[in-house]
Amino acid sequence: MQVKSEGPKLVPFFKATCVYFVLWLPTSSPSWFSALIKCLPIFCLWVFLLAHGISFLGAHSSARKILVGLIFSALGDAFLIWQEQGYFSHGLLMFGITHILYSSAFGMKPLNLRAGLVIAVISGLSYTLLYSYLSGPFTYLVAVYIALIGFMGWRAIAGVQLLANDLWTWTKLSACLGAVLFMVSDLTIAVNKFCFPVPHSRAIIMATYYAAQMLIALSAVECQDADVARKRA
Repeated sequence: MQVKSEGPKLVPFFKATCVYFVLWLPTSSPSWFSALIKCLPIFCLWVFLLAHGISFLGAHSSARKILVGLIFSALGDAFLIWQEQGYFSHGLLMFGITHILYSSAFGMKPLNLRAGLVIAVISGLSYTLLYSYLSGPFTYLVAVYIALIGFMGWRAIAGVQLLANDLWTWTKLSACLGAVLFMVSDLTIAVNKFCFPVPHSRAIIMATYYAAQMLIALSAVECQDADVARKRA
């Protein structure tokens, strides 16, 4: 199975994630070192994609978009280290760009309006929960961000209806699970920051976030194997 063959290439990512949780630097003062440790797993996902070759990235626009999305994600992670110093909105911007790139990578086919409706309802309920706690620019920034991540989630989840086609099973499933975990992570951030303290919030946020990014990166690689299998058929 291709997922097993990709496993060894993800070992640096798993090690970097373990380093983050072992050092647990979010409880310390913001620093470039803590930013590096937080971003290191994402750096490893850059390497994971680049390890498949420039020709692979050149031939697959979706993989390129996901790689660029990971770059903006790392910038967002760094800004959020200094969120108490006024850089939270900068982090939102970086991750907003990430979701636009991921949405483009997942594409608009199949449309799956039913999935879009479900995500729209969930997004609306999420914003309704947050609205009374928001003030100033965040009233609008959070609304735009929820719309962007909701759209990304829709485009990832929409592809699940293709699971009947074995060539696309792991591609679509990885993207779908990754998008859902990303939404869980970001909703936890929002509730914890604007509404009320969430128990074990940091562990929930970062565990779901790293898993989401890994699954989305893995989905980019799986599309290569679907293409190859289709050509051989």
